Amino acid sequence: MSWLDLADDTLFGLDNLPYGVFSRGEADRQVGVAVGEWVLDVHAVAEGTPLAALFEGGVLNPLMAAGRRTWQDVRGLVLEWLTEPRYADLVRPHLVPVADVTMRLPFEVADYVDFYSSEQHALNASQIFRPDAAELPPNWKHLPIGYHGRAGTVVVSGSPIARPSGQRRPRNADAPSFGPSQRLDIEAEVGFVVGTPSTRGVAVSIEDFREHVFGVCLLNDWSARDIQAWEYQPLGPFLGKSFATSISPWIVPLDALEAARVPGPAQDPETFEYLRTDEPWGLDLAIEVRLNGHVVSRPPFATQYWTAPQQLAHLTVNGASLRTGDLYASGTVTGPEKDQRGSLLELSWGGREPFAVGEGTRTFLEDGDEVAISASAPGPDGRRIGFGEVVGRVLPG
Repeated sequence: MSWLDLADDTLFGLDNLPYGVFSRGEADRQVGVAVGEWVLDVHAVAEGTPLAALFEGGVLNPLMAAGRRTWQDVRGLVLEWLTEPRYADLVRPHLVPVADVTMRLPFEVADYVDFYSSEQHALNASQIFRPDAAELPPNWKHLPIGYHGRAGTVVVSGSPIARPSGQRRPRNADAPSFGPSQRLDIEAEVGFVVGTPSTRGVAVSIEDFREHVFGVCLLNDWSARDIQAWEYQPLGPFLGKSFATSISPWIVPLDALEAARVPGPAQDPETFEYLRTDEPWGLDLAIEVRLNGHVVSRPPFATQYWTAPQQLAHLTVNGASLRTGDLYASGTVTGPEKDQRGSLLELSWGGREPFAVGEGTRTFLEDGDEVAISASAPGPDGRRIGFGEVVGRVLPG
């Protein structure tokens, strides 16, 4: 129980306590923890103690770099601040209403990798682009496929998204043209944030996932499908992806997701040893995608074929090192049903089948459209925890 008055159905209760960075002025940035309808300024509460250095600079990287034992100690201390009445007078002045703050990018992004881990999404994409020869790539069930993205264009929720320009060649055109993307899309994904770095040349074991990953956020992998289609052979995504990737402002600690853990899907053929673990690391996250306020999809994350520990193990198996602030994404989350598709490419079946949005329809995004992705997960004792949302509005190119 908390001395703070929290609603019974809050998604930001004591079971969650996600971290973010907020400001009350343009230059002021502080590390905060979401609790109920407030943000707790943890740096202000910790001022004068050895922990204060973990929250300096208005960024999560110092805390993230400190390692799992420190993450657990800090989480336990914040919980103590919010539950022990003797701390109420100390803490209460540093609780700021969420409505009064601006959320900032919560950490300095070191590297960014995006995976392709939903079997249903991969099958749908194959059927859309190759209807007469639809199948998974031959390597798909042997390794988590991914590409290296652009860390400098990762932005926080609420940042506007300018429609990108580039080369594109429609299917029936004889030559490419240049201009704003006409097939701007979203991908509903989940991001994993690395805290503890690793040594170059040393692979990270799948069993050490919890020692390195600080927490989880929501992610929108904005995609210009027409630019992507013309450029991706033979080296994969480039300008069709690198213009913007949006993340939610709150990083949910792994320890908050214990009740959400479920076994991942059965994997056949058997994976190589470095991708095997007995721990259940599927996550039962309920995702919701809204376009201009209308729900268009509810992708279930538990259906992902490759899990986050497998992705991390594969990411480092060649000796690539981790850095504090590395971000890697799950890839588009798509379930087996039509209303569970995590991209407009799938919802409109490549633009051939417009889908309903309120009283209108869409195939791809129009200028002024706003996309919001939110999610929740099971918590202890039947409660639920939330991730907030990642929002972006499309501006003309």
